[in-house]
Amino acid sequence: MDKSQPPPHKERFPLSLLCLTLGAFAIGMTEFIIMGLLPNVARDLGVSIPQAGQLITSYALGVAIGAPVLTIFTHRLPQKKLLMILMCIFIFGNAVSVIAPNYTLLILARILTAFAHGTFLGVGTIIAAWLVRPEKRAGAVSIVLAGLTVANIIGVPFGTFIGQQLGWRASFGAITVLGVVSLFGIIRFIPVIVQEQTANLTEQVRGLLNPKVLLILLTGALGCASLFSLFTYITPMLEEITGFAEHNVTWILVLFGAGVTFGNLIGGKLADWKLMPSLIVNFAILAIMISLFSWTLDNPVLTIINVFLWGIAAFGIMPGIQLRIMNLAHKAPLLATTSSHSALNLGNAAGAYLGGAAITQWGLSSIPWLAASLAALGLAGAWLSYLSTRSRQAALAAGDVSATSSS
Repeated sequence: MDKSQPPPHKERFPLSLLCLTLGAFAIGMTEFIIMGLLPNVARDLGVSIPQAGQLITSYALGVAIGAPVLTIFTHRLPQKKLLMILMCIFIFGNAVSVIAPNYTLLILARILTAFAHGTFLGVGTIIAAWLVRPEKRAGAVSIVLAGLTVANIIGVPFGTFIGQQLGWRASFGAITVLGVVSLFGIIRFIPVIVQEQTANLTEQVRGLLNPKVLLILLTGALGCASLFSLFTYITPMLEEITGFAEHNVTWILVLFGAGVTFGNLIGGKLADWKLMPSLIVNFAILAIMISLFSWTLDNPVLTIINVFLWGIAAFGIMPGIQLRIMNLAHKAPLLATTSSHSALNLGNAAGAYLGGAAITQWGLSSIPWLAASLAALGLAGAWLSYLSTRSRQAALAAGDVSATSSS
């Protein structure tokens, strides 16, 4: 990122930021909307629920592959131009989803759309930080990323409602329109940023391949696998096991989105306070919350409470994971932080796939146990990550003591 000062016309800043937030909002809708429409898509395309679940898997894989690859091959492009190209890819992919006549083309459209996901968010947050004074950069970045959270609270339930009333294709049509609006906003309001030379890619790769970084990436992937193994199939579970009507599922997803928002806020504050201890406790609570679904799914009231608490626990781990990655790869964090998005989406893909396999073998009621097991593995990864740095810190402290004694 360049070291030049942001533009003096501060009155343009809020609208510029809104364009980026709207893009993040549309991206969040695209990623999660299919979960609320899974039965509708399956019926329309003549596939099973587990097969329809692979639409989520394919998107997650597209993000996982696209984020680091596009980061490497497009890092020399001007940031505004790159942002425009990524949004055009996003718009085209969603437009194809609207008219896709079969399951195969819809999967290909989802993969294409996913290519823009990680890099757009990365470049968008860099531009957001540049648009404001240094002391306000964290706030600007959080506002852009809040588009993803708001997409869960408002966008996904609203898109699900549109899809249930007008057909699932209408939901992707609405997302396409949002993408077009965001693109025009980017063209009109985002300033051109002059970039300096990018960091050495060899150092970035070395930072990514640090064993401690790889361990926390795996831990984050397990957390996301736990989330998506359950969230991917939450609609059929609520309808077939708990007995909720289709239109009630929309409002339950709103409640889940509220839990997600609280989880992000609480997780961020706890991570700033005690990073690894809070992350370990959060994973333990997550495993417990998911396990409770095995008993609460038969009771509508308890299920609703469980969904809200699960949302808090599931997204409470995310700020800690991201902060841990940046701390461990602090000398060359660009590729590691980009790859964190890939690792998390690989976890999303694995979770959706494993959930579909579990349904095929043991039925919908097996999903909570699968998701809880994945959360328990994430807990083990967080504990190992904590021990790996704690033992190193203890060794350094012992070395300082011995050096003092010898002197």
